[in-house]
Amino acid sequence: MNDDEGMTMTRTSEQARPATTARALAPDLARGFMLLFIAFAHAPLFVVAVDRGNAAANVIAEFFHVLFVNNHARPMFAFLFGYSLVQLMTSRTRRGAEWAQVRKLLRRRGWWLVAFGFVHVALFVPIDILAAYGLAGVLLTGMLRRSDSALLWTGAAFLVPATAATALGTWAALAQGVSTFTVGSVAAGDKGLGELFAGRVTVWPFTLVIGTLIVIPPVLFGIWAARRRLLEDPVANRPFLLRFTVIATAVSIAGAVPTALLQTGLWTGAPGPVLVAASVVQPLTGCFGGIAMAGVIALLTPYAAGNRGPLTTAVEALGRRSMSLYLFQSIVFIAVFFPFGLGLQDDLGLADATAVAGVTWLVSLLAADVMRRLDHRGPAEILLRRLAYRQSA
Repeated sequence: MNDDEGMTMTRTSEQARPATTARALAPDLARGFMLLFIAFAHAPLFVVAVDRGNAAANVIAEFFHVLFVNNHARPMFAFLFGYSLVQLMTSRTRRGAEWAQVRKLLRRRGWWLVAFGFVHVALFVPIDILAAYGLAGVLLTGMLRRSDSALLWTGAAFLVPATAATALGTWAALAQGVSTFTVGSVAAGDKGLGELFAGRVTVWPFTLVIGTLIVIPPVLFGIWAARRRLLEDPVANRPFLLRFTVIATAVSIAGAVPTALLQTGLWTGAPGPVLVAASVVQPLTGCFGGIAMAGVIALLTPYAAGNRGPLTTAVEALGRRSMSLYLFQSIVFIAVFFPFGLGLQDDLGLADATAVAGVTWLVSLLAADVMRRLDHRGPAEILLRRLAYRQSA
């Protein structure tokens, strides 16, 4: 069983684990690939105008983002975070920890993630997911002891406000006839460092509340899935995983097509109710589509494990260091897009930014493999572990 730290848990010593226990491959692979979609989701937010560059390439990129990235990457991340909460609870209780100790650890870790997220926003970029997951972990720790029906009903109930909050941003973009990346742009423009810092800190509490609300449903679904070891034992759970993955993926693609057509301008003149419906359906179905991505990886894991190559090993290493290399993405995007870096925010469009995201992920993949070879856990993982476990029994 895994001993997860923050977004990801890194390697626990063999002496600390029972001899019969092995670390599951699928969760780490899912976290590794998840970072690719997080990069895809964030990089285009750093450009001033997503329509710059080759028009055809931008349209293709827009379709790809709406169908597979927008409102998909975040639910996948949240699902894996919820899954990791159960893994950590199980790991600690197997070592003899009482529930009160585990609860205290989980909440302390969650608050430290909130602190990490604040520093991330204040010093680097105004988009952050660490704090939202940390606060969700604090609020939902008690749900680890609730029944399956309580988890599913609570998750379903929170889907309503969570979808509404996400749909509002999508509707704003469609109503203006622009990309959602334009509405959510974090390009620095000609702002100075002081102005950027003040703006980030001012809006952070609001974005933290909204971000936490949005991730609560997939976190709860991840807790439910972890109880059944869906990712850790994909062979035994193959029938369910296959059905869910196929259905959820098909539904999410169908639910995203109207938004993709509207956002690319291939469908014009749609009435207001259609814009509202498309804005709601895309994030609602995308939530389950994002979770289905983890299902796809779980289904492929037995083949990857049986034919392990350098790519599988590197992605696994990346998944074990996902928090460190998530923060690495922000550093790269600042260096590439902001005026005090290469200043490419005015020169690149959506397709170009997507390519930057892909290259960034490949570099992080190489960095993770180097850290694996050096037996280095990852700086953010090490710091979080020291802070969260400092007072643990």
